Amino acid sequence: MNKTISASDLGIDLKKEDEGALFKWFIASFLMGKRIQAEIAAQAYRVIVEKHARDTALKLGHCTHRQLVGMLSEAHYVRYDETTAERLLKLSAKLNDEYAGKIGNIQRASENRTMFEKRLAEFEGVGPKTIEIFMRDAAAVLY
Repeated sequence: MNKTISASDLGIDLKKEDEGALFKWFIASFLMGKRIQAEIAAQAYRVIVEKHARDTALKLGHCTHRQLVGMLSEAHYVRYDETTAERLLKLSAKLNDEYAGKIGNIQRASENRTMFEKRLAEFEGVGPKTIEIFMRDAAAVLY
């Protein structure tokens, strides 16, 4: 049974208009949304965001595919390391290009929560599980 890991378990303090925390939780949710142990996903989050300071869409987008694969490997997130690295780069590029790197801009562009979740699902590799994990903690500050 996978343990449920919350934003606060990762030291992410979600607050209204806190883009940094929303981005970090989106990345953590993305990593935990895959068929991988929650603790390994949490470790991958810690390696990428805390150890390597890739804590914004811009900073994450400036990684090379190889660097990201290395970070995922360092966290033992190896089963999906190649595709996850590719999708993280696409995620940050889309967030930067379409929403100026801000989760809040996705929310502002959406008429309601349903539309917001639909926009999240447009990111490659973001499926119902990732959205469920993200909204479990983020909904309170977004809606």
